[in-house]
Amino acid sequence: MYGGDEVSAIVIDLGSHTCKAGYAGEDAPKAVFPSVVGSTDQMDVDDTTSKCKLYVGSQALGFRRDHMEVLSPFKDGIVADWDMVDSIWNHAFRECLLIDPKEHPMLLAEPSSNSQQQRERTAELIFEKYNVPALFLAKNAVLTSFASGRATSLVVDGGGGSTTIAPVHDGYVLQKAVASSPIGGELLTDCLLKSLESKGVMIKPRYSFKRKEIQLGVFQTVDLDFPSTTESYRLYSQRVIASDIKECVCRAPDTPYDESSYSNIPMTPYELPDGQTIEIGADRFKIPDILFNPSLVQTIPGMDNFVEIASSARGLPQMAIESINKCDVDIRRELFSSILLAGGTASMQQLKERLEKDLVEESPQAARVKVLASGNATERRFSVWIGGSILASLGSFQQTWFSKSEYEEHGVSYVQRKCP
Repeated sequence: MYGGDEVSAIVIDLGSHTCKAGYAGEDAPKAVFPSVVGSTDQMDVDDTTSKCKLYVGSQALGFRRDHMEVLSPFKDGIVADWDMVDSIWNHAFRECLLIDPKEHPMLLAEPSSNSQQQRERTAELIFEKYNVPALFLAKNAVLTSFASGRATSLVVDGGGGSTTIAPVHDGYVLQKAVASSPIGGELLTDCLLKSLESKGVMIKPRYSFKRKEIQLGVFQTVDLDFPSTTESYRLYSQRVIASDIKECVCRAPDTPYDESSYSNIPMTPYELPDGQTIEIGADRFKIPDILFNPSLVQTIPGMDNFVEIASSARGLPQMAIESINKCDVDIRRELFSSILLAGGTASMQQLKERLEKDLVEESPQAARVKVLASGNATERRFSVWIGGSILASLGSFQQTWFSKSEYEEHGVSYVQRKCP
């Protein structure tokens, strides 16, 4: 048992797209930065071992370096590279929150489908490397549920790398009914990028040009050439821009997308960083509709390597109903009436209305379908972190921490008992 109420706990939600970190009890995370790392191989002069230097944080990544690759620690939503995770945590503690991890208990959010091996590895790294006094691993879906003040709900979490639907009952995830699909915000961003490219719009990354004002209000763009920039860094820089376009202009269509009815839709202008203004028409609705109808990916030029992923993926409403049907009959009603949206992709405009409409059409008559999403996009994007912040600051939660002394006494596998 750990009684650490005199210092505030740290809450970290390391998602596939961004890492959110901050203090328990606050209403938004202090630090939000990309969960990818820039890596350069540095050959030492005296010996031939090459050691990687890792760059973490939006500022370090925003600076172009020769031969810097942008890599993700995740593969299929599961951590594949622990060194990168370590550098991300380190950046959060030391550079963003400016704390010494030895002095604060940590609440870490984990994916609902996390394996035992992953959890033990996490606990081991946190206790051994950072000497944290106490730790708790909480499932994403449970935290989202707490953030909205419910113990039972169906959580639709639209993240960067995937979309996960998890039923939560009395504060526990019903593991057997968790459904997930590889279609997340990053796939949508890539679709938008490719779709714009096929129309002849090339997005110039931020580093590839300089703008100078020749006379008042008139800018001249000068292209810069950096031959040793890696492909992954160029793509990362383009995605940053494409993802902003997506967040600004895209919205889920009220009815399933089809070319004919959206062909004469009014265009929306968007000004790119290099000063050119582009017009975005049907793509505003087509891209978000991929969440509901994954086979639309096939109609986007250049997305060929995702076609087999998309053909096996199911739309949001089907996944939600499938997940509910795997649960006990007695709680299905309650799940239908509290479907929660969480994550950045789920904060897309009109997504809530469209999901509710589709579910009403496809669900049994007796079910009262209610899709709930908190009013502002910030709360929706950070709902996992906010739930963690609420949980870690509750007085009644303080005796449930997995403490360092328990770790030393029982070993790492005890995390399964302490953090169900």
